[in-house]
Amino acid sequence: MREFLGLNLDANGKVSYIRTPEGIWSWQHILQVSLFMTAMVVLAIIFGVKNKNKSVKEKNKVLIVSAILIDAFELFKIVVICIRHQSPLQIFYTLPLFLCSIQLITIPLAAFCKGRIKEASLDFVLVFGLLGAVFGTVGAANIYNMHPVLSMDPLVSGVTHSLSGFASLYIAISGMVSMKKKNFVITLSILLGFAIMALIANKFTGYNYMFLKYHDETPYSIFYNLVNGNKVLYPLIVISIFVVYISLFYLIFHSVKDKKALKNKQN
Repeated sequence: MREFLGLNLDANGKVSYIRTPEGIWSWQHILQVSLFMTAMVVLAIIFGVKNKNKSVKEKNKVLIVSAILIDAFELFKIVVICIRHQSPLQIFYTLPLFLCSIQLITIPLAAFCKGRIKEASLDFVLVFGLLGAVFGTVGAANIYNMHPVLSMDPLVSGVTHSLSGFASLYIAISGMVSMKKKNFVITLSILLGFAIMALIANKFTGYNYMFLKYHDETPYSIFYNLVNGNKVLYPLIVISIFVVYISLFYLIFHSVKDKKALKNKQN
């Protein structure tokens, strides 16, 4: 169990495993990620289709369970990490300030809030949930260089990211989509609010939330190298990419919706 939880530390206080991590793009890594992604899609389709014609209250029950599960798994991981490092201060390095981990906050908001906050949170999960799930498992594959596939860190990470993607797909398939134009500013504010908190956290913890300090071997390396790691331009580019992405998502969604409405009117 200590091996699974990563509680064995070497002389330098770093996590030490008896088993050697399988590494990025090993067949074990690809298999595990594939299983998580498959389960995410299949379950979203099953529950989404099943609840498509049910009341909003019935549809919301699935989101409530998703919210409880994603936060429960993450809380378990945080407790273990604090025990691992023998310090409760490790919590400052596990804050939900990555694009994929923001769903730890927005899925509960979508599940438990009402009104425009609920609608904007539903939009945020829809827009970023699946993207975060893919990039958080396939894209952030460096975790497989640090931990064996069958250990807590990659498994909990896989579960939470998959729940994020599941919630996104479920919202779309079940018909819980909001995407009202009047809520665009709120949805955008959620994103910018977390980005500002990530910048503040990076300054005080020295961490790299939202990869706003450096690319950390992510695809952001393209932009990091483009501006030679400029401390102002690089984070501005990353945040701008988020803003452009969410704006395009709204634009495309409403363009398709308007075309369908026009076609139905003509028929």
